[in-house]
Amino acid sequence: MLEISMKKTILTSFMLYLAILSFNGCTAGLTDPEINFAPPAYVEQMPSREKKQDFASTGSIFGQGENPLFSDHKAMNVNDIVTVVISETAKSSNTGAKQLSESDAIALGGGVFSNIGGANGGIRGATAKANGFTDIGFQSNSTSNYKGKGSATKDASFTTTVSARVVKILKNGNYFISGRREILIDDQKQIIQISGVISPYDIDQNNKINSAQMSDAKILYKTEGDVDRATKQGWGTKLIEAVWPF
Repeated sequence: MLEISMKKTILTSFMLYLAILSFNGCTAGLTDPEINFAPPAYVEQMPSREKKQDFASTGSIFGQGENPLFSDHKAMNVNDIVTVVISETAKSSNTGAKQLSESDAIALGGGVFSNIGGANGGIRGATAKANGFTDIGFQSNSTSNYKGKGSATKDASFTTTVSARVVKILKNGNYFISGRREILIDDQKQIIQISGVISPYDIDQNNKINSAQMSDAKILYKTEGDVDRATKQGWGTKLIEAVWPF
């Protein structure tokens, strides 16, 4: 009796485990898309540039040191701020057409009785007469046609400005930057977040750089609040759509 109970427990646990795996597979597509703002692997692996003091005095009339008198105001050190002008435009147009056609015809006929009796004319005549009454005929025609056509056009643009901080100066001189801005207006929260690798030579005299000049750029823009919640599907609807096979 104890052995039967143990078998039932093991079977129940196994079925529960399968149910959990199945549920995890079905709910994999229920989560909203996200962006991982962790630095790229090469940014973590590449050592930081070492600061060198190539001058003997920091009190020169030309302003050598951390804030040179005659230098521009570009970001030069870790924790300096650089302004990123986000100007992204996406345009796409796609048209597709497909047409299939198939036609089949089948015909089958024949008597039930075979022509037996050898050269005996009487038997052959009787067989032919019987086949005349029992002749079976079968005919089938099948035609299939499919024609489909679709088109899609997308034209989206996003423009804004975000200030980012120089997180790391790589050994080759490039900067890894990261920035985030949050705006709360009438209980609606707007979040803009960016990260990426830039070259200091691309920063203009106004300490600005375009997002198109960022390598491994990651840009996030989302809105949180009542409007966002009202326009999202409930988790129950998402669950049904995830498991519904049709």
